[in-house]
Amino acid sequence: MSNFLQILLGQTATFFFLHPFVLTILAFILIFLFKWSSTFSTTKTNTPPSPPKLPIVGNFHQLGSHPHRSLGSLAQRHGPLMLLHFGSIPTLVASSADAAREIMKTHDLIFANRPKSSMSEKLLYNYKDVATAPYGEYWRQMKSISVLHVLSNKRVQSFRAVREEETFLLIENIKQSCSSAHVNLSQVLANLTNDVTCRVALGRKHSAGDGGRKFKELLCEFAELLGAPSVGDYIPWLAWVSRINGLDARAEKVANQFDDFLEGVIEEHIDCQRRGLENEHQKDFVDVLLQIQKENEIGFPIDRVSVKALILDVFAAGTDTTYTVLEWAMTELLRHPKAMKKVQNEVRVISGNKKEITEDDLDNMHYLKAVIKETLRFHPPIPLLVPRESTQNIEIQGYHIATETRVIINAWAIGRDPASWDEPEEFMPERFLTSSMDFRGHDFQFIPFGAGRRGCPGISFAVTTVELVLANLLHNFDWTLPGGARGEDLDMTESTGLTIHKKFPLIAVATPYYRI
Repeated sequence: MSNFLQILLGQTATFFFLHPFVLTILAFILIFLFKWSSTFSTTKTNTPPSPPKLPIVGNFHQLGSHPHRSLGSLAQRHGPLMLLHFGSIPTLVASSADAAREIMKTHDLIFANRPKSSMSEKLLYNYKDVATAPYGEYWRQMKSISVLHVLSNKRVQSFRAVREEETFLLIENIKQSCSSAHVNLSQVLANLTNDVTCRVALGRKHSAGDGGRKFKELLCEFAELLGAPSVGDYIPWLAWVSRINGLDARAEKVANQFDDFLEGVIEEHIDCQRRGLENEHQKDFVDVLLQIQKENEIGFPIDRVSVKALILDVFAAGTDTTYTVLEWAMTELLRHPKAMKKVQNEVRVISGNKKEITEDDLDNMHYLKAVIKETLRFHPPIPLLVPRESTQNIEIQGYHIATETRVIINAWAIGRDPASWDEPEEFMPERFLTSSMDFRGHDFQFIPFGAGRRGCPGISFAVTTVELVLANLLHNFDWTLPGGARGEDLDMTESTGLTIHKKFPLIAVATPYYRI
């Protein structure tokens, strides 16, 4: 049963149990609505195929705990373009490269808007960030700031020293733990990406001591809430459910805590600038945004709320997803010893006797890059991407799509489509050694970061970190599973939420590799 349906039933079951007469009346109404909707569905315009739906909740009962998989199974039965209804929201689900291309390229402008979400409204400053802002002039301004000033290739390269320092520190920490315990790779990789993001975005790490623990807990709850379903978004007259079950209160509390934290960071930066302590050679994202705000460098003003929203985007879109890719890459390599051996040989031959791999060494590591691409195909960190919304009536593949239809692109299903991939259910990095296919939004068979106007602007930032960290992990250690377990015994259960990582931590044994 889907999380949404569990929330809905949990909040209403007590009321109906105590009011059997109301339940009887409601049953008659539901039967009537079901009959009416079934009749209506046969006379509607030429819309995409739709699985049978229930009154009120629509197709929510078919989502399950892992919607990307459930929607992929539905697409196999009903086609790569389906129209579902989640509550009162018509939702188009695209599960093929051709359908994604029409939506994200041919008609990209029509599908460039974002649907509203009560969680995004509360957590992301009322859609002031880049990811969820409605399509329009404000979004264009914020996107240009992100692309040109915060996440440009030049800016990403300026933080090379940060990535390398944190990666080398990670390697030393693992070496120290080798003699005493197994390595919780999920934990150390999450800590690494958090530390890199904090230094790049905020100027320093926020992971030490009790304050660091609370900050990590805040980040986890933020990510969890961002992917939490709110009943009122789909069935407006049930908006009270999120107030009763505490979801709204939790979101407001986390939003206030994050706002207080970011206010403190900004004031700290302003104070450093006032006292002339700013490092001109290593400006973090807050420095850059405050300079843009102060000097009006881009021709239009940005307020403090926009600055905070842009910084939140970095955490929301960068930290969890980057760690997730690293976790799945190591998981798949542990499941496939031949691929592990092949990529280790490549990394160690190219690096020679060097103790640490730097970003200069990465260019010729073609199999390493193929492993990362295959990981992104097999385990896209946000498998359903971020939803879109149509702004006018449009025809897609001969089907009528009404204005204000929500659109879900199932990147997970597209990455496993047998029409586009040979042996799509097998982890085979070799498929990318002879292919020029890339993940930057031009090849619609492979869109882990999205495409078009709403494609992720932080691809270079994320991939550069993944390549450097993975190369150093493989260069410095031989990796096995605890207790002599085999790769096929590894638990591959996925988590639930917006970002999909392993449900259970990845625990491995690291044996230091000694060069001759």
